[in-house]
Amino acid sequence: MPFEFSKISSFIIPISILLGWVLAGLIFQKIIFSRIIKRAHKTDWKWDNIVIVPLKGITLLWFLLAGIYLALPSIPLSPYLSNMFQKTLLIVVIFSVTWVLSKISVGVVKTYTEKTEGALISTSIFTNLSRVLIFIVGGLIILQTLGISITPIITALGVGGIAIALALQDTLSSLFSGFYILISRQVKAGDYIKLDTGDEGYVVDINWRNTTLRPFSNNIIIVPNSKLASAITTNYNLPEKEVAVRVQVGVSYDSDLEHVEKVTIEVAKEAMKAIVGDELSFEPLIRYHTFADFSINFTVIMRGRDLLDQYTITHELVKRLHDRYKKEGIEIPFPIRTVHIKETKP
Repeated sequence: MPFEFSKISSFIIPISILLGWVLAGLIFQKIIFSRIIKRAHKTDWKWDNIVIVPLKGITLLWFLLAGIYLALPSIPLSPYLSNMFQKTLLIVVIFSVTWVLSKISVGVVKTYTEKTEGALISTSIFTNLSRVLIFIVGGLIILQTLGISITPIITALGVGGIAIALALQDTLSSLFSGFYILISRQVKAGDYIKLDTGDEGYVVDINWRNTTLRPFSNNIIIVPNSKLASAITTNYNLPEKEVAVRVQVGVSYDSDLEHVEKVTIEVAKEAMKAIVGDELSFEPLIRYHTFADFSINFTVIMRGRDLLDQYTITHELVKRLHDRYKKEGIEIPFPIRTVHIKETKP
């Protein structure tokens, strides 16, 4: 009995130390850290949120690890087991710190890209790259902690990198093409682009291998970065998002063209104002261009805020123009074709 009591009592001190640190971690998490987060959310400075938010939940783990580390000397363990526990704790600490630093690095990249307004495009290729680099450094530190020399590993990676580059030519081509696309700033997330293959849509993301497009049909088009870099691309957001809206109209040859021009411009102004309001100062205009088979054709030229406006502005113009032409007596002719039948003598 005395032996069993002494054996149980030897664990009272380490358990007390561990519970004390866990309790301190809970108090810090629930009271102190929660207040720090609330204060960080109230400030307009973004960098404090980048550093503090990733620490949420991980601080309790660090308190637990500190309690285990301080309780180990009080536990009757062999030197081998004690050394193994200490190395395990150190590896967990390094991994948790690496995890926090990866989240902070992602937040820094996103905030910097928003601050520089397009100096770097905020896409997953940069966030993923920063995350991978942090984890590689953390992994090398863990190997060094375990007593494994990282010099041969780095040398082997350098030699093996040549073979990997040859085996992954297409993947590396897409990776470097993605960097070229981002650095050139000719295409970025949110732009509406059209490729010479006919594929078009909003750029959703540019990652290390593919660029994702979302057309108006709300599907997803995945284009390899190497294909996008070599394609003839129309970017409807450059040099600005405003687009010209052109609508083809035809009127009868008997129409008064001056009157047609006046009425059409008035209707075009109404259609533009109904969709874009007073945001654009552009004055609509028309240009006659063709003596067609059964009508005199012209183009109504307006402007929209972005590519989507061309559909709604055209919709409004057609409705309003059809109604106004009826009231003004302006004829939109039906297709007419004259057929001459040649008689042949028997």
